[in-house]
Amino acid sequence: MSVRREKKSKYYRGSRTHGWGRVAQHRRSGRKGGRGRVGYHKHKWTWVMAYARDWYGKHGFARHPSLVAEKKVINVGELDERADELLKTGLAVLEGDAIRVDIRVLGYNKLGGKGRVTRKLVVVAPEATEAAVRKLEAAGGALAKVEGGGA
Repeated sequence: MSVRREKKSKYYRGSRTHGWGRVAQHRRSGRKGGRGRVGYHKHKWTWVMAYARDWYGKHGFARHPSLVAEKKVINVGELDERADELLKTGLAVLEGDAIRVDIRVLGYNKLGGKGRVTRKLVVVAPEATEAAVRKLEAAGGALAKVEGGGA
């Protein structure tokens, strides 16, 4: 006759304690060593070493938000659409046949490449994407890169 390793039924039926001795044994959180993640630094340390080696400790780093400059982006398409409005309000200047716009004055510090450029724009910006520069140059304009972009 073969030896049965596990119980035929995990939960006994028909008795008050179902084979676990006195009342309420094998019932509450005490049988599993505490609730939730308790004991991972104590009696369940072997489990941590086997299955969750990087559970504890710091991993990587995060700079404080005050040290990281927030990118405020305006796209070349939007500048192209608003060029007339910017000229009227004095936020852009007509230099020959090109319109010169300083995006720092508008409150932005990066030039994005979305949209179409139909006018000759010279944009003053601390940062710009490759697509933005490509579109400006294709329309006959340029990017005038400057240092510091406090928006």
